[in-house]
Amino acid sequence: MNAIQTENLTKHYGKARGIINLNLTVEEGEFFGFIGPNGAGKSTTIRCLLGLIQPSSGTAQVLGKPVDRDLPAILREVGYLPAEAQFYSGMRVRDLLRYAADLRKTDCRAEAAKLCERLQLDVSRKIGELSLGNRKKVAIVCALQHRPRLCILDEPTSGLDPLIQREFFALLEERSREGATIFLSSHVLSEIQRHCTRAAIIREGRLIACDRVEALAQTSARRVTLHGMTAVPDLPEVRDVSQTADSVSFLYGGDINELVRRLAALRLTDLTISEPDLEEIFLHYYQEGGNGK
Repeated sequence: MNAIQTENLTKHYGKARGIINLNLTVEEGEFFGFIGPNGAGKSTTIRCLLGLIQPSSGTAQVLGKPVDRDLPAILREVGYLPAEAQFYSGMRVRDLLRYAADLRKTDCRAEAAKLCERLQLDVSRKIGELSLGNRKKVAIVCALQHRPRLCILDEPTSGLDPLIQREFFALLEERSREGATIFLSSHVLSEIQRHCTRAAIIREGRLIACDRVEALAQTSARRVTLHGMTAVPDLPEVRDVSQTADSVSFLYGGDINELVRRLAALRLTDLTISEPDLEEIFLHYYQEGGNGK
């Protein structure tokens, strides 16, 4: 069974673009990445999946159930972490967590205590006294304390310090190994590359790629850095040039033998050739709208 499946899912905001003909499939048990910058359509997609907004056309199923017909049953098994969570500022953390559990008619006290300990969250403080990072911890516990089959996480690590981010992803990896589906929406590409098995890239409301993370990262281009030079030599298929006082770096997508031949005639102090990281490949998808090859 697929945890998420959409067919031609479309949402317009009047004349403004939301998402267009989105066909997305996430298998149950996957750790799936949803990549795109702000405004690409990630949050609109998530809100359609959760029934928070109605699509203009197309269909969506979550955990094998149609969103437009079985939403209450879906939401009982979903944990949602919004990009920006709002809480009652006068409530203490422990009371808010209990309130969230009561809305689900579930006793989550034992699991909430474990999560709060791991995330170093003080449950005695009032929400209004918390920093952005600690409010994000509250949202994480609310999303995970009922042990959902599907976790939908929208920009989950903003505001978290690096140590808590590490613990948060350790939690997600554990849940994934136990069979939960993790749907991670993010513009932090290192998170996607490190934790997800598959990912989809959304651009201006449309999916432009969906594949294994390793496949998305495969490219014939190489990052070339020439030390002892401050200008790019005469080479075809050069892009993304950066310079320092004594070096020049660029992405090269041409024939590697031609690159070696031309570099052999130069006087360099050092040379590095490496694969580009996912962020560079992602930017190529966005700038060119192509497949990154």
